[in-house]
Amino acid sequence: MIDKAKRSLSFAAVLLGATALSGCTLGPDFKSPDWTSPVSWLSGPKEKVKPAPSMPVAEPVDADWWKLFGDPVLTGLEQRVAAENLDVQAAGIRLTESRAQLGIARASELPTFNGNASYTRQQASNHGVFVVIPSAAGANGASGNTVGGVQSHGLQPFDIWQGGFDASWEVDFWGRVKRSVESAGASAEAASEAKRAALTSSLAEVARDYVQLRGVQTQLQIARDNVGIARQSLNLTQQRAAGGVTTDLDVANASAQLRTTLSQIPTLQQEEAQAINALSLLLGQPPNALRAELETAKPVPPVPPRVPVGLPSELARRRPDIRQAEAQLHAATADIGVAEANFYPSLKLTGSFGLQSLQLNHAFDLNSKQYAVGPGLTIPIFEGGQLRASLQLREALQQEAAIGFQKTVLQAWHDVDNALTAYQAEQSRRDELIQAVADNRRALGLAQSRYQQGVADFLTVLDAQRSLLNAQLQLADSTTTISSNLVALYKALGGGWETDMPEEKAVAAAK
Repeated sequence: MIDKAKRSLSFAAVLLGATALSGCTLGPDFKSPDWTSPVSWLSGPKEKVKPAPSMPVAEPVDADWWKLFGDPVLTGLEQRVAAENLDVQAAGIRLTESRAQLGIARASELPTFNGNASYTRQQASNHGVFVVIPSAAGANGASGNTVGGVQSHGLQPFDIWQGGFDASWEVDFWGRVKRSVESAGASAEAASEAKRAALTSSLAEVARDYVQLRGVQTQLQIARDNVGIARQSLNLTQQRAAGGVTTDLDVANASAQLRTTLSQIPTLQQEEAQAINALSLLLGQPPNALRAELETAKPVPPVPPRVPVGLPSELARRRPDIRQAEAQLHAATADIGVAEANFYPSLKLTGSFGLQSLQLNHAFDLNSKQYAVGPGLTIPIFEGGQLRASLQLREALQQEAAIGFQKTVLQAWHDVDNALTAYQAEQSRRDELIQAVADNRRALGLAQSRYQQGVADFLTVLDAQRSLLNAQLQLADSTTTISSNLVALYKALGGGWETDMPEEKAVAAAK
């Protein structure tokens, strides 16, 4: 009785000691990397230019930034992206997978507890180990000849009824399990940011394709208007040729200009169809699914006079790819602790209790009980260099993740600076094109008037028509580019300050 008490006390001491030592955690603790932000946007030396009609301002960024365009059709499309875009859905599935991996890792912190029950009908070999154990042979109803005092054959089949419970728990001496959970948690966070990045990218792509669609439709209208101008010129030359005032050369030139202008329409119609299909694909729809709601031409969504861009210091917390890179660095840092812990012994506490009997009527007797309890120690002695190589691998991956984070932050600054520069530069270009269109329209009017008066040839009119058409198409393209550059700017800024996905907001609102 005293020995039994001593054994119980010894086991309790081992358990308490293991619990106390399990607070030790190997490996480096993760710290968010430092980064320095510029004092202001576009802080470098810039050429002095007049203020643009639409200027960036250091005001909070709205998560629904596309509403700045004031286009209800665009707003309706953007509201469907989170639920219908296939890239966002796939990123959501990857997030679910990552959270499941976190659940698996957390389960390692807890003991495992299992129940078991079995029935076995067994026949022992007449020439096996039982034949040298007379008591076992007798217990199994053996009969036959005895050679040298040992039953030589006749062992009978027997039943084994047993059931019970077993439990095990790995004592986390060196923080291996803790670091595994930490790594899985960081990986889940990275997957969450990856989903936000997919959403941000998809929202920007929808806005960009929508702007491109409206730009193509504007160019289509310009081409059709110029077809009308070309027809008027052709009619004029035909009338003058019929009156003997001019030759068929002017008629041929006017007809060629008309055909050239008409030839631009099919290409623009093709671009219109491609833009509609691109939007359909972004919303997970078949080709032409959105044609009914998008084929009616509308102007390019105008940019607002003031464009909120937030503060430079907020960029790292707004862009999901930066937060994803930081989470990946966190996971890689935690994996070093896992690799270091593998160098040290591991302790697992196991125990089992059950009942075993050769007869069913004794299967639940207290005398049929059996149990086992105790610690198991595993010490790595020789792994052929695998553990050291694994540690070197984890350290190298952590260094790679650190460089990846640094590059992601740097790329973010380049994206924002390039987008701001492009946004302001294109506005200056559009200002000049607006004046160019006005001048070319005036020149065409003068050329037509002088031609009718007979003081100018028809080539002057043709040149004026071509110049007007070219200037108008460039102006439409510039207007489209400005709105597209605003989309690119908000994509570079990371959209709005999103902390919850749209579906998570909906769940929270429902509660």
